[in-house]
Amino acid sequence: MTSNLLNHQIDDILESVLEEASGDVYMVNPSADAIEQFVSVATAFDGERPSVKMLADERTLKDVMDDFIVASNAADLISDDALGLRTLEEAPENSLLITEERVIAIVHAGDRVGGLITDDESFVEDTYDTYAARWADASQFNLRTPPITDVRETLSEEISADAEADFTAILNSLETARGDGDGLDEVTISLLVAAKNEALLYDISKWGEDVGIASKATFSRTKTKLEDMGLIDTEKVPIDVGRPRLRLKIGDDRLREADNGQLATVAQSILN
Repeated sequence: MTSNLLNHQIDDILESVLEEASGDVYMVNPSADAIEQFVSVATAFDGERPSVKMLADERTLKDVMDDFIVASNAADLISDDALGLRTLEEAPENSLLITEERVIAIVHAGDRVGGLITDDESFVEDTYDTYAARWADASQFNLRTPPITDVRETLSEEISADAEADFTAILNSLETARGDGDGLDEVTISLLVAAKNEALLYDISKWGEDVGIASKATFSRTKTKLEDMGLIDTEKVPIDVGRPRLRLKIGDDRLREADNGQLATVAQSILN
């Protein structure tokens, strides 16, 4: 990082910063793509991660964090003290990466990205202090999505190891998990996994509410929608006291015959 990072992708620049930074890093006014790329790079990073303090536009953060895959990995980073999220009241003209040693301005030119670096000691110190002060005054961004590590561990413990493996495989086969009203979101994925493993609706919805994915009511509404569309089916399971509970089952032969890599694609084609 002794010269400007020209003709690099944003993920290359971010990885360089994570490798070289010796203290806290301020990531200021990142684009939606830069936020997504940072979460991906930091999640996969093998070394000791610096703490990244991200000051971003609130609307941009909300849009990016609507994707469960990005948000749950970001929540993992926050849990590990590798990331903090706060919102900007006034954004600078450029996107900036600020370490104790360098200031990097991220410049986009068409499909090209450059990281323009200055290591002038006085300028870097002033810039670092400026954004440290802005960070201290900024409002925290409330990320409601649970960490993916917690999701996987509790799903394995409370439903089954097979259900957790299916959940992970489906997420790995998707680029995004937003739902957008028609596609696959985290609740739909959870219910499909539960149906594949013939779990009880009560158990999967209680797990989902406890871990922080969604309320039992949201699980129930989504179950009804998927059942009406024929993706899942239910059968009553009597219990000693109270109303029978519902066991979830796959309701469409196309889903029943699909492996985990295909399950998401087949479900999306049926939903759409």
